Amino acid sequence: MSIANQLKQLREAKGLSQREVAKKIGVANTSYFAWERGKTKPKKDNLLKLSDVFGIPYEKLVKDEAADLLSAFHQLTDKRKEKVMSYTQDQLSEQNQEQAEKIVKLFPYKVYEKLSAGTGFSYMDDGSYDTVYFDAELSYDFASWVYGDSMEPVYANGSVALIKDTSFDYDGAIYAIDWEGQTYIKKVYKEEEGLRLVSINEKYQDKFAPYDEEPRIVGKIIGNFFPVDV
Repeated sequence: MSIANQLKQLREAKGLSQREVAKKIGVANTSYFAWERGKTKPKKDNLLKLSDVFGIPYEKLVKDEAADLLSAFHQLTDKRKEKVMSYTQDQLSEQNQEQAEKIVKLFPYKVYEKLSAGTGFSYMDDGSYDTVYFDAELSYDFASWVYGDSMEPVYANGSVALIKDTSFDYDGAIYAIDWEGQTYIKKVYKEEEGLRLVSINEKYQDKFAPYDEEPRIVGKIIGNFFPVDV
């Protein structure tokens, strides 16, 4: 069984959400999402933390994947085994050289919970935040996680939205809006009786926030990114 499948099974057996596991081991939500999708693999220190969270030995957590690789290797002919070993050694040498030569500067971002691109969540929630990293230093006033898919593909679920503390600028710009105790990321249009909140994802209907319900522009969305796994 792959690491990705095993993580999902262990997490569901514990009754935990992906976000809860990410928070327990101190990584960005998107990093854990990528592990379960099999897009990336956790490093050894994170695997050790995961073994503690799931209550299983580290060796058992990584055993199945290693066994699958060994099983496939032993089914090869001797000639093909030699090719695999030669290729593996070349890859390892290249990796070691890249790690020695490439030093990437990462910049920290405090990302608050939660901002919705779907049904809405309480603005800044309880004030807690995650510290994540990105390989570029961007100008912004505060950052928040994006939850939901109503603004995909531009603002993806699990990405970090960068917000500039500003009032309404022009129709069709994307803003964070505080309305009836909830916050949203939407394209905003000013109308005579209120604000029309429009999603990028066409499967979502527009929302209308009347002025007498005091919708408030929290800030303008100026960008977003997926954190770098560290």
